[in-house]
Amino acid sequence: MRIEDYALIGDMQSGALVARDGSIDWLCLPRFDSPSCFAALLGSERNGHWWIGPTGRPPATRRRYRPDTLILESEWDTPTGTVRVIDFMPPRDRNPDVVRIVEGVSGSVEMSAQLRVRFDYGRIVPWVRRDNGHLQAIGGPDSVWLHCPVQLKGGDYAHRATFTVKEGERLPFVFTWHPSHEPMPPLIDSETQLRETEAMWQEWVSRCTYEGPYRDAVVRSLITLKGLTYSPTGGIVAALTTSLPEDLGGVRNWDYRFCWLRDATMTLDALISSGYLGEAADWRAWLLRAIAGRPQDLQIMYGVAGERRLPELLLDWLDGYEDSRPVRIGNEAVKQLQLDVYGEVMNCLYESRTRGLSADERAWTIQRQLLDYVEDHWDEPDEGLWEVRGPRRHFVHSKVMCWVALDRGVKYVERFGRVGPVDKWRTLRDVVHAEICEQGFDERRNTFTQSYGSSELDASLLMMPMVGFLPADDPRMLGTVAAIEKELMSDGFVLRYPIAADNDVDGLPGGEGAFLACSFWLVEVMAMQGRKEEAKDLFERLLGLRNDVGLLAEEFDPRYARLVGNFPQAFSHVPLINAARALS
Repeated sequence: MRIEDYALIGDMQSGALVARDGSIDWLCLPRFDSPSCFAALLGSERNGHWWIGPTGRPPATRRRYRPDTLILESEWDTPTGTVRVIDFMPPRDRNPDVVRIVEGVSGSVEMSAQLRVRFDYGRIVPWVRRDNGHLQAIGGPDSVWLHCPVQLKGGDYAHRATFTVKEGERLPFVFTWHPSHEPMPPLIDSETQLRETEAMWQEWVSRCTYEGPYRDAVVRSLITLKGLTYSPTGGIVAALTTSLPEDLGGVRNWDYRFCWLRDATMTLDALISSGYLGEAADWRAWLLRAIAGRPQDLQIMYGVAGERRLPELLLDWLDGYEDSRPVRIGNEAVKQLQLDVYGEVMNCLYESRTRGLSADERAWTIQRQLLDYVEDHWDEPDEGLWEVRGPRRHFVHSKVMCWVALDRGVKYVERFGRVGPVDKWRTLRDVVHAEICEQGFDERRNTFTQSYGSSELDASLLMMPMVGFLPADDPRMLGTVAAIEKELMSDGFVLRYPIAADNDVDGLPGGEGAFLACSFWLVEVMAMQGRKEEAKDLFERLLGLRNDVGLLAEEFDPRYARLVGNFPQAFSHVPLINAARALS
């Protein structure tokens, strides 16, 4: 299956990817970052999957989300009738459930099911037994139960069934995880859970304040972002998956099931601007817990509960998506210095307060500490926004975000009456601004550059007017945008930076696709420059890259006309929302 052939279901603690043919090929339980029990996405079906569909395994004729929900409906038209499978994960009280309701729409359809549970990312073949007609699989700390009205037969380390569904029939399949040392959890009522899950999502969507011409796309992106939120703590993961490649068959395969401060702050900004202040309060509480301690210990990412150790491991028993190896879990980038996150955090906390979030004394104390750190370290090189695994540099975007941190600190004092050395921050803010304009700008080409002394461009420069560093119509920004359009466009979409097989930007071999966030940033800047028609044309081209249920991965590879990178990607859906607002 292509990456774009999958749809997301989730319960705001974990999520599953459902393929067009009705197979769940990725599911980690009980959390986003837990080991998977279905890992066919990164290997083969022998690494775990759960398929339900018409015998012969055709792709669904059509599928959709129920309006304003994360409930997926897939339909097959067959020679003997039409059948629908309704997939969802109810928001949990304790144990996670995946519910699949097979509904006969017309006629009668022969259906088949196949279940292969493989714990620990496809490595552990569990012990399977029957108990009172229910199927249980146990392996180490994990246990799952399958409750369904059809008899599954075991063989070849899988369980299979063939059955017929007729018009008007509804057959529920309920898959439940729990720790293996605990007894079987109570069986849920699938129809009740379906009604309650639908009502929950629709009530949440009803609070959306965006009413512009792209409401459907914005709402779908907001639901996706909410689906990537870990509700017990307020943390927000960057994506559901690990190791989906940025370059098909290549090595740019990373684990995104963690909470990047940058991604989360941008996500929060999109949610707040759409009327969801409660999520901002939850995230701020998560942030204060996660970064508690010395400001010099601030990390660029954390686990969903604020964990700091995210060691990177290679899973050599998995072949990788379309032979893209290695498959990684954990992320070594957690050790990097990325100065831009200080600006992202300060900006998010400032914007939250301006839009009505209540004051928090602990938050301002931590903000003061972060600004102290920026004062002492803003002039150091770092790994930058794109987490390059080469030598540190003086990235212009990192310097701009240090300026943002100081600027928001000043505005916090001016607007909310907080106490701080505001004169010192104002002076340093001006010093940083002047240095960027002197050392990060190529006067000969009339463009800012990726780093001091570099001739390379970087799409992150598009954020300069978006964060208020310079007006969008400043001659230097006009020149920078023109240079990016000339040198970083591929098939009409924006690359992060120049990448060639022998590049030394990030120290990795191979290429990558167009980074979708960058193209949405260009839409927003075009709109700010008054180029509304060009911005609209590009935006609608980008909307056309979404899959059939409105989801985006990290990148689009024009070479293959394919979505690539982890999926669904918060960092793509956030700027979609912002660009829609800019055009509206």
